[in-house]
Amino acid sequence: MTIRLYNTLTRRKDVLTPIDPARVTMYVCGPTVYSRAHIGNARPAVVFDVLRRLLRHEYGAAHVLYARNITDIDDRIIAESAATGVPIGEITRRTEDWYLADMGALGVEPPDIAPHATTSIPAMLAMMETLIAKGHAYAAQGHVLFDVPSFAGYGALSRRPLDEMIAGARVEVAPYKKSPADFVLWKPSSDDQPGWDSPWGYGRPGWHIECSAMIAESLGTTIDIHGGGQDLQFPHHENELAQSTCAHDGAALAQIWMHNGFLNMGSAEKMSKSLGNIQTIPELQAQGWPGEVLRLALLSAHYRQPLEWTQDLLQQTRKTLDSWCEVTTAFASCQEFSAVDYRQADVGVVEALTNDLNTPAAIARMHALANDVREADQRRHPEAEQIATSFRAAGLLLGLDLKPRPVAIVDSQERARVDAAIAARNAARAAKNWAESDRIRAELTAAGIVLEDGAGGTTWRRA
Repeated sequence: MTIRLYNTLTRRKDVLTPIDPARVTMYVCGPTVYSRAHIGNARPAVVFDVLRRLLRHEYGAAHVLYARNITDIDDRIIAESAATGVPIGEITRRTEDWYLADMGALGVEPPDIAPHATTSIPAMLAMMETLIAKGHAYAAQGHVLFDVPSFAGYGALSRRPLDEMIAGARVEVAPYKKSPADFVLWKPSSDDQPGWDSPWGYGRPGWHIECSAMIAESLGTTIDIHGGGQDLQFPHHENELAQSTCAHDGAALAQIWMHNGFLNMGSAEKMSKSLGNIQTIPELQAQGWPGEVLRLALLSAHYRQPLEWTQDLLQQTRKTLDSWCEVTTAFASCQEFSAVDYRQADVGVVEALTNDLNTPAAIARMHALANDVREADQRRHPEAEQIATSFRAAGLLLGLDLKPRPVAIVDSQERARVDAAIAARNAARAAKNWAESDRIRAELTAAGIVLEDGAGGTTWRRA
C-alpha cells in the first residue's frame, strides 16, 4: 500500500518514496540520559515503533533500518553528576538501562542502531572541519559556531522569520558570535568537565551537531524519515537541517520530517520535568496499569495532536483491551491463531496506519473487527477463525499481543468484602485519613485486587 506521512517541511501529507526500497531508513531523536524518562517521553518511542512495524509490514523486516540515538554528553548530565557526586559514566549507563527497560515494558522494540554521542566524536569533528572549509562555520575563542546567515534556507522547517526564531530561542549572547543566531558546534571544557581533544582545543560538542553526525555515520547523507517530538522542531531539527545540508553540498538530510504532539496533564500543560508534573512508567505500573494499557492509551489520539493524560483515559483503555482479549479466548487452541504475525493484519487497520499513522481510525477498525469476531463465533461461521487471526495480527501491528486471557470468577462473598473495603477507604479519604486509605489499598493489592479511581467513583478488578 502507499504510505502517506505528514511532512513538517512541506506542511502536507507526502507519499513515502524510499530512496532505496531495500533499505528504508528512519532516525528518531532518543533520550538525553541524565534522569528517568516519563510517560510523555514514551510517546515518540511508541509512535515511531508503530511506524517501524508498518514499514516492516510493507517493505519486509530485513529492509528497514531504524536508528535512535543516545545523548550521553550534555550539560544536564554534567550538572546531575556535580549535584549528586555520581560519576557521569554511571549516570548515563544507569539512565540508559532505565530507558530501555521502561520502553520495553510498553512493547517498544530496540532500534537496529543505537549510536551514542560519545562514540561519534570523530564524525562530529570531521563534519565541523567540513563546515569551516565550506564557509558555513567558524572558530572563535575555543568555540566552533555555525554561521546561520551563510545558509539561505534557514527557517524552512519551522517557518518562522529569523528575528522571531532568535527571540523565541534561548540564544546565548557572546562577543565571539558573528550573528546572534549562530549556534555552538563545539565549546571548551574545563579540567573538571568531560571533553576531547580537537583542532580548537579541549572541549565537547554542542547538541545539534551530534545528531547530524550520527545520522550520516549510521544511515547516510539523506535518510527517508527523521522523527521526534514537536519540541525538537526548533531549534534542534532546524539546526540539524542547516548544518547537514551545508556539509553535504545541498543534499537533503531527510525526505520526510515527522513530529509528535505533546502529552498534557491538567490545565493543558505539557508533561515535563521542568514543570514537575511527570509520571514515570514504573510509577504508573505500581498503580496497576500494565504496559499494554499505557501503550494503547498513547496511541488513542493522532500522533500529531496533543493527548490529555487522565485516569479516565487509562480506565477506558483497560476496558478496551480487556474486551479485545475476551474476543480471542474462544480461539486459544487454534494453531493458526497461535502462530499469527503482523503480516496477516486486517487490511482496514493497515489502511488506517498508511494514512499518516491514523491510530484512532485503526482502533475504531479494531472495535469493528472485535464485533465481527463475536458475531461470526456465535453463528459458528467458518470464517470466524480467519477474522480472529487478522484481528490479533492487527493488534501485533499496533504492538499489542491480544492473547486470550482467563476470565476471573468473582463470587458474591468476595464482591461484598471488596465493596465494603472500598466504602471504608472512601470514608477514610473523605476524613483526609490518607494513612488508612493507603493501608486499605495496600491490603487489597496484596490480595490481588486492583482499585481504579475515576470521575465516576472507584471500581475494582482482579490483577
